[in-house]
Amino acid sequence: MNLPAHPPLFSVCIPAYNRARLLAPLLDSILAQSFGDFEVLICEDGSPERAAITEVAAQYQARAPGRIRVELNPVNLGYDGNIRRLVALAQGQYCLFMGNDDLLCPGALQAVADAIGASPDVGVVVRSYASFDADPTQPKQVFRYFPQRLVLPAGEQAIFTAYRRSVVISGMVIHRASALAHSSNAFDGSLLYQLYLVGMVLATRSVVFVPEIIALRRDGTPPDFGHSEAERGKFVPQDQTPESSVHFMRGMLAIAEHIGRATGQDVFRTIRADIGNYAYPILAIQARRPLGQFLRYGLQLAGLGLWRYPLFHLYFLALLVIGPDRADRLINRIKRRLGHTPRFGAARDRRP
Repeated sequence: MNLPAHPPLFSVCIPAYNRARLLAPLLDSILAQSFGDFEVLICEDGSPERAAITEVAAQYQARAPGRIRVELNPVNLGYDGNIRRLVALAQGQYCLFMGNDDLLCPGALQAVADAIGASPDVGVVVRSYASFDADPTQPKQVFRYFPQRLVLPAGEQAIFTAYRRSVVISGMVIHRASALAHSSNAFDGSLLYQLYLVGMVLATRSVVFVPEIIALRRDGTPPDFGHSEAERGKFVPQDQTPESSVHFMRGMLAIAEHIGRATGQDVFRTIRADIGNYAYPILAIQARRPLGQFLRYGLQLAGLGLWRYPLFHLYFLALLVIGPDRADRLINRIKRRLGHTPRFGAARDRRP
């Protein structure tokens, strides 16, 4: 399909693999947007539910003619390859990614469009988001990084501030032409291709953080990675093993190191410090494992360099002493009191 004379501002990009029953609520949330300058692009990645996904998409294509495109990947590309294909096939000026089991909030596209309009060189928009279990009207936790809109110009601070905060894909926005210019398969199998793009794009373009909640992340659906050739042996479908979590973190640090070398920006140690200072979710994801497994997991993360940061040790001890449920409640209470995620110092870590 040729690009239209006036491409839309947004391509809402959905990497689809299984979860066909959750596609309809997602599409409902997108089509209900008051802002209309967008297309929807679904790339189905060779899942067992391909027929069901295409059937749901066809129903919505009939409801909104010309709004929704569906691409069927000829082979299973995996998460990173599918994100790259979405960028390649999108027609919008910006790609706004949505996990295939998540929801776009009312007014989300307008809020992002306003942020982009106020800063014409925007390369990345980092969204606020909330998580929920079964009922999206009952959010469990809000992830808001700054209480007001914040713009950071291109360069080191933009990269390290946006990097870790772009792990969750839903609602993340990136300038398509810039992302396309940095296309690479070097990090396939990391599940972190968007972080590579964020780092490369923000070397030359600004980032905007928006306080509005743009997306709702659905918890309780098990991860479904490990099917593609690039992911096999690194991730286990329907599970999040300690080994896969360590591989994920190793990839996160390796990409940061690459970005520093490729852009000439001194970001690796600052990103590593940021990860260490906000390591609670990384640790908590395995905290319900048997004690021996959790201890080994913590030691493996420490071995990646996170031992340098006192907060890493504090989180680890809190999970051991009071357990993940009480620790979760404590952190949520602090975040609700502040209205945003606490900000710990972003001082550079100059240690090797």
